[in-house]
Formats: sequence, C-alpha cells, structure tokens
Amino acid sequence: MTDHLPHTVRSDARDNRAQILDAARAVFGEEGLSAPMREIARHAGVGPATLYRHFPTKRDLIVETFTEQRRACHSIVRDALADSDPWHGFRSLVEQICELHAHSRGFADAFMAAFPETMDFAADREPILRAVAELTRRAQETGQMRSGFVVDDLILMLMAHRGVQDAPRTARLTASRRFAAYVIEAFHAVPGTEASAPMPPAPRLRLAHSPQHAAAPPPPR
Repeated sequence: MTDHLPHTVRSDARDNRAQILDAARAVFGEEGLSAPMREIARHAGVGPATLYRHFPTKRDLIVETFTEQRRACHSIVRDALADSDPWHGFRSLVEQICELHAHSRGFADAFMAAFPETMDFAADREPILRAVAELTRRAQETGQMRSGFVVDDLILMLMAHRGVQDAPRTARLTASRRFAAYVIEAFHAVPGTEASAPMPPAPRLRLAHSPQHAAAPPPPR
C-alpha cells in the first residue's frame, strides 16, 4: 500500500493539471484573459491552492494553456513561406491566423498583448510579422498584392478582427471567415478579381438591443 501511494498521488496531480488546463482553455477562450484565477479553479473543480501549486502565476497558466495555438502559429508561418505562390501563402496565413483567434478570445488577447502578463507572446508575433513582410515583398513583385500594403495593415486587420469575439459563439467562426475573405480581397492588387471564388456564408448577427427577427428590407427593383 505504501508503494502504491506515490503512484496514486502522481496520478491525481496529473489529473488535476489536465482539469485545470481544460478549464483555462474554456474560460479564457470565452471570457478572455481578464477571467480571474478563482474562476478557473472553480471550473476545474479544484481549490485555489491546487491551481497555484501547478501554476504559481497567471502568466504560467496562460503560456501553458495556449501551447498548441503557439505551435500552430509557427506551422502556419512555415507553410506560408514555403508556398511557391506568395499570394496564396499570404492568403493562407491570414485565413488561418484569423481562425485561431476566432476560436479563443484568450489566445487573441495574448497574441495581441492586450493583457500585461503575456508580453512573452511577442516571440510568436515577430516571426509572423517577418513572414508577412517577406510574403508581401514576393507578392508585390508578382503584381498580386497592392503596392501600398505594409505590415502595419495586418496589425490593423487583427485589431478589427477582435470585434468578431462579440458575435454569438455559434457565429464567430463564420463571421471570421467572411471578414478574412473581405480583407484579403481588399489587399489584392486588383480588388474584385477574387469574385469567381464564392464568399464564405454571411453569419446571422444582430446589434445589441435590436429585434432578434427584424424583417429584412425588400430587394431593390
């Protein structure tokens, strides 16, 4: 029984850690990084002391929570740079980064450094911005990207994309894909040439306090 006890303790600790990370992904994903640690603990079904034993600081928890998303970012950058068509690589990068952000308000906050304890996420942003600069140069040389596009335009786009998080959860991904499609078309050297590819479907959205089933205006004659 004495021999069995350390194994049981280690197993319980692993279970607690996994429960905490699952809870953090859910809570940060929905509420953003301002969610308190006690809410994470409550959602995980553990006490605050257990949470802090595994993750002494909120920064530690944030970094561990979004490990997979950070790896995905690096993979997206590698694939975009390896694409023989720089415009296609740029498009893929924008679409996939937007999708990552749409899935989690917390990851979007961390990536954009909207929370003071996530400054080390700059290590993930920098390769993406360098990749965008290189893809921009290549795509502009082929005449596929607007000559006036600069990397700051991507940052502006991501800042605007954060508004997608205000959409209902069921509509966020749809809204994100449509937003990305419009922005990509705007970055194209000849806007409108992408019209042959169908736009992603429009999400069903409504402004706050607006009637949920307002009648759509009749089509123009």
